[in-house]
Amino acid sequence: MSMNLPARANVFRILGAISFLVAIAFFAGIYLNTNSGIMLIVAAVIGGYMAMNIGANDVANNVGPAVGSKALTMGGAIILAAIFEASGALIAGGEVVSTIKKSIIDPGLIPNSDTFIWLMLAALLAGAIWLNIATSVGAPVSTTHSTVGGVLGAGIAAGGFDIANWGTMGKIAASWIISPVMGGGIAAAFLYLIKRTITYQSDLIAATKKMLPVLVILMTWACSSYLILKGLKKIWKTDLFTALGIGLVIALIIYWLLRPVVAKSADGLPNEKASVNRLFNLPLIFAAAMLSFAHGANDVANAVGPLAAINDAITSGGIVSKASIPLWVMMIGALGIALGLALYGPRLIRSVGSEITELDQMRAFCIAMAAAITVIIASQLGLPVSSTHIAVGGVFGVGFLREYLKTNYASMLEDIRSHHQGQGKDHIDTLIAEFERATVEEKARIVKEIKKQGKQSGLTKSERKKLRKVVKSNLVKRSMFYKIITAWVVTVPASGLMAAMLYFMIRGMMLP
Repeated sequence: MSMNLPARANVFRILGAISFLVAIAFFAGIYLNTNSGIMLIVAAVIGGYMAMNIGANDVANNVGPAVGSKALTMGGAIILAAIFEASGALIAGGEVVSTIKKSIIDPGLIPNSDTFIWLMLAALLAGAIWLNIATSVGAPVSTTHSTVGGVLGAGIAAGGFDIANWGTMGKIAASWIISPVMGGGIAAAFLYLIKRTITYQSDLIAATKKMLPVLVILMTWACSSYLILKGLKKIWKTDLFTALGIGLVIALIIYWLLRPVVAKSADGLPNEKASVNRLFNLPLIFAAAMLSFAHGANDVANAVGPLAAINDAITSGGIVSKASIPLWVMMIGALGIALGLALYGPRLIRSVGSEITELDQMRAFCIAMAAAITVIIASQLGLPVSSTHIAVGGVFGVGFLREYLKTNYASMLEDIRSHHQGQGKDHIDTLIAEFERATVEEKARIVKEIKKQGKQSGLTKSERKKLRKVVKSNLVKRSMFYKIITAWVVTVPASGLMAAMLYFMIRGMMLP
């Protein structure tokens, strides 16, 4: 009996992943000639497995909104992200990496290099397994937190609870709240700005011609500064003001080039929201590419950091705070992220792009803005934030804002109906039609007058509250919200517990 298409696709993905890991083992066995060859081969394979899981889970944050809004097809998003993620890793991934991510454990309490190697192997494998589990259930989680949890758990297993830097862990725990709240708030603020200045205007095309170039300036400024501060920091480290200055120059050049293009593209388009969304396509794709490059440069360390540390410990026989990244290690990270994205990325891309809330190009644009701005602000304040939490928080932010606005608007219409009860359906329909055509300011004035006359119409405060509950709209899928929040909370303890168990297993196998 022949397999159906989904089953064949699943077999193809599994064989593709296994082939990559076998190729790594083959390469490591032939190319790497060390006394501890087997250990390094195992570490290289686990590093490749981790890289694939980062590609499958974490990359969705950068391109998921663009796919959900239909600015990019799934295939186009995978190609774009794979190119820019791998380019970021290889061009700007840096030559050295911290062996102890975020200084969460004290390397001075690790007794010897063998214990350090076992600890890193356990941490790397635990982080990869947790990412694999999260991807299989469609939950976008932080790869940084997965790695942090793995290092913490294996570190405690190797050196006891005193080895952990609990102050740093407290900051990381705080980021579970800081990252999504900041990302959601900034994304919602930009969406509200777009609604007030474009979609709530009577002439949408004229408003877009005026506002879109300004929004593109802000987006280019934020993304360029983000790229300089985070994406290029390992090959060119600079301060905030220099990055902002260079980013502003780039933004002004883009504005000068783009303004006539926007005006020409907008001419002749019908005065409707779909036309406005179409004009946001190119800026959104540009943002997705820049964020992918910066992510590849910045987060590839989550895949290759522990592997580079193991390689350095094996070749030098010691424990260092920073390890060099050989080209072969970086290649494993870059290729693994690209392959994991191609094979298993679509599941998470769909989750982020369409399964939390409905996205269009304007909403996706706001999420990209939030991702860049939040990282810049947080890094300058010394706050440890997760790009995953920021992006997904941005999706929730625009979804909850839409819920509020839609519920509020429906409540206004019900207020009008209740206030004019008994005046005939045709009369009420005419009033509602006039209200819907009114400007934002006129709508506010009408609602204010109705509220002043609320007692005369017999509509009490309690009745208004009940009315708001009746017209409430749920535009954010609550099951996804609770699943993702749960996954975020358990990431560090789950990967930490797995790492501790794996450390004891590896130690038991390696000791004579």
